[in-house]
Amino acid sequence: MIILNDITSKEAYLNIALNNHLKNSEFGTQDRAFITELVYGVIKWQLTLDYIISLFSKIKLSKMSQWILNILRLGVYQIIFMDRVPESAACNECVKLSKRYGHKASSNFVNAVLRNVARNKNNIEYPDPNKDTIKYLSVKYSHPEWLVKYWTKWLGREFTENLLDANNNPPELTIRTNTLKTNPSELIARMNSEGVEAIHGKYVEDALILKGTVSVADLKAHKTGLFQVQDESSMLAVRILDPQPGENVADLCSAPGGKTAYIAQLMKNRGMVLARDVHPQKVKLVRDAASLLGIDIVKTEVFDSTVFDETLKEKFDRVLVDAPCTGLGIIRRKADIKWRRKPEDLESLRKIQIKILDNAARYVKPGGVIVYSTCTIQKDENQGVVEAFLNEHPEFEKESLDGYIPASLAGTTTKQGFVQVFPHVHQIDGFFIARFRRSR
Repeated sequence: MIILNDITSKEAYLNIALNNHLKNSEFGTQDRAFITELVYGVIKWQLTLDYIISLFSKIKLSKMSQWILNILRLGVYQIIFMDRVPESAACNECVKLSKRYGHKASSNFVNAVLRNVARNKNNIEYPDPNKDTIKYLSVKYSHPEWLVKYWTKWLGREFTENLLDANNNPPELTIRTNTLKTNPSELIARMNSEGVEAIHGKYVEDALILKGTVSVADLKAHKTGLFQVQDESSMLAVRILDPQPGENVADLCSAPGGKTAYIAQLMKNRGMVLARDVHPQKVKLVRDAASLLGIDIVKTEVFDSTVFDETLKEKFDRVLVDAPCTGLGIIRRKADIKWRRKPEDLESLRKIQIKILDNAARYVKPGGVIVYSTCTIQKDENQGVVEAFLNEHPEFEKESLDGYIPASLAGTTTKQGFVQVFPHVHQIDGFFIARFRRSR
């Protein structure tokens, strides 16, 4: 309950709140997994849960204390989405919580609402899709209406519904083989020896997918730097950058360091990678990751990449701009993102993205390459930013991606210099990647 309250009332980030409360707790592995599932589930399905609660409560949600509302969400989530939890157990535990965080009237109220939901869970009426498609999709798949409306207008009803559905499914756990120390086949064997099933990834030869429930931090292969957790979308951005041994490469928004490390890895730990981020604690993550992987060509600096640095003018062969964005391509991993983001964020982030790209344009040498990537699927932050950048920088030209990605991802847009991947189409994180070369 405290974790949920931190997220919904104190605006704590879901993953950080979970880690802070569980890292030094006395809970066993199963209990930690159960708590994690409950917290992720409640946040993921928050809008749907609130809709159901509103159907069975005479008290408006806005009039409830945050504690009682979260207790109801917790109970309804278990009743509706967790078959293995008996309805009576879910109700009884939530009543106990309401006595602890509320009063006698609160516990009676919680008991009445949850038991009513349990009795009628198979007869819940959702909004009519024929009368209000946006509201129906919003409630059914627990996404904010503004986002559903945006995607439906751009991508169409069927595509959007499939995307919403995919956002509610847990992603696979993907790791990147550290080829400075091993290779994918050897790592698969090593994983098997530690009791973990690993298979090859979908698009990148260094990628492996781990099956089942895995505690990465406990694996010897992780402790010895044989791999790093990273989705294939992020790996593709580095593959499209195509860094070469001996080059000078800049990663302007480098935290938490996965792309920085992969850049150095593809450079065979020869050359120089400048990794910058505006947050000191995040720069430390980049430095620690490089150290664990046995990489020593990464130079980390705390720096705001929206500010131009004259000392870097035309110093780099390649520059990666993995820009700050709405993050709406990784809702599967960070369910709270969809509740944090607002329509006005698009324009404010777009300005930051263009400013960083403008600086990158002056850092790259003539003949050099810039790769722009985001973990979002918002057109304004992706194609819109690329068009704005190229209009202001005629010295840059788009380059086909077809020589840097697998044939299964090649198509019309990749020939035009960019690719947009979607969770439900490609089964990896939603990501946008574009490549430009400075012609003069």
